[in-house]
Amino acid sequence: MTASDGANSANGADAAAKKAPAKDPWDLPDVSGLVVGVLGGTGDQGRGLAYRLAKAGQQVIIGSRAAERAQTAAAELGLGIEGADNAECARRSDIVIVAVPWDGHAKTLEALREELAGKLVVDCVNPLGFDKQGAYALKPEEGSAAEQAAALLPESRVTAAFHHLSAVLLSDPEIAEIDTDVMVLGEKRADTDIVQALAGRIPGMRGVFAGRLRNAHQVEALVANLISVNRRHKAHAGLRITDV
Repeated sequence: MTASDGANSANGADAAAKKAPAKDPWDLPDVSGLVVGVLGGTGDQGRGLAYRLAKAGQQVIIGSRAAERAQTAAAELGLGIEGADNAECARRSDIVIVAVPWDGHAKTLEALREELAGKLVVDCVNPLGFDKQGAYALKPEEGSAAEQAAALLPESRVTAAFHHLSAVLLSDPEIAEIDTDVMVLGEKRADTDIVQALAGRIPGMRGVFAGRLRNAHQVEALVANLISVNRRHKAHAGLRITDV
């Protein structure tokens, strides 16, 4: 080896040792061509999300246990939204948003394990209880609804997002923008980037990475506090993350 070869080798090692530039957290992928399925799309939250995403130009399929219910809801919303039973919705979608009631969360996902394999799943279910004092958070055995989803769907890429959105605002055609941030949680940056980008398709909305799935419980639980805020102030409160 010549002295020149040695110098070049050392320079190459030095260059490799240097860290690659940090990725811009707001450099998000184009998700406009992805098909979004909404399980529980006939409920208030799922219906509102389906409406906003379709209005933003996303292809949306509403899923329900009964295909007829989904098709009826899709026809009422228009915007090219389709309706199907949950299994067909899951099969035909690239991203699947889980917006079913907490009581039916586990049963629904268990039944769709095969159809959701390999899919990007976005869980937005909030485990809540209600009594005379108002709403309070429940803590599933797995830690959160999102972690329960991950346990039930080992072959899916599970994320958590869209927990704090007002169904009333989402469904109101007179409201042009939804002024809120969406906290996005997940294990892989490529997956959370996609969900952030999807949230950003809705005018006024922004997706913000908020940690791994182990942090999902407090995000889900915060909905109980927002319900209290809304009742006291007769509002539809959302969240904004400052300084990012």
